[in-house]
Amino acid sequence: MAPVPYRRAVPIEPPPSSWTFGDPATYDRSEDLVAVGADLEPGTLLAAYRRGLFPMPSGTPGDPMYWFCPVHRGVLPLDGLRVSRSLRRSARSFEIRVDTAFEEVLDACADPAREAGWIDDHIRAAYVRLHRLGWAHSVEAWRDGRLAGGLYGVAIGGLFAGESMFHHERDASKVALLGLVDLLSEGDPTDRLIDVQWATPHLASLGVVEVSRIHYLQVLARALAVQTAVAFAGPDMP
Repeated sequence: MAPVPYRRAVPIEPPPSSWTFGDPATYDRSEDLVAVGADLEPGTLLAAYRRGLFPMPSGTPGDPMYWFCPVHRGVLPLDGLRVSRSLRRSARSFEIRVDTAFEEVLDACADPAREAGWIDDHIRAAYVRLHRLGWAHSVEAWRDGRLAGGLYGVAIGGLFAGESMFHHERDASKVALLGLVDLLSEGDPTDRLIDVQWATPHLASLGVVEVSRIHYLQVLARALAVQTAVAFAGPDMP
């Protein structure tokens, strides 16, 4: 499951956002939804992630964007991923790649046939822009030259904010997650953080735990201060 060579774009800081999200420590401690409106420009998205927020459409066409900072946040400790022996065996048949098919991963995650799909055209365009600036990344599981599964998210310092994952073959998304953990564990993994937004029963079975918003903001501050993992930072490679 060793990663193959890939291109790594040096993250380019976009123009700052004209919007502000305030102090997350003052948000209503009973509500996950903390803001409505703003835009999806790269500077706005990065400002939101650095504040602990992420966007999701309301589901109603024409509505403004919703921004969430969950009261109970799902995170995956780097040493907490539960890897069964069967998954470890399965992983040997996949090849992990980074950023070789970002838009294909995004489109698979956005498949309208998936239950509770939320990735619309505006979200897609926004994360493609972030990817081209070097901030949004895909971790992909390939087998026999086919994209079998993967995930995408945003890397800022030691934070990897996971957005969505998919699989076309059994275990492929889990293998991609295992690949992400391995990539973030390279070098000095101290204070690196995998954010999964909410802890679903499926994610909890893989080792995701819930932390309070206040605790999340504390570990986020530490994560943002550390070096980005090599897999998600430049310079470009041939």
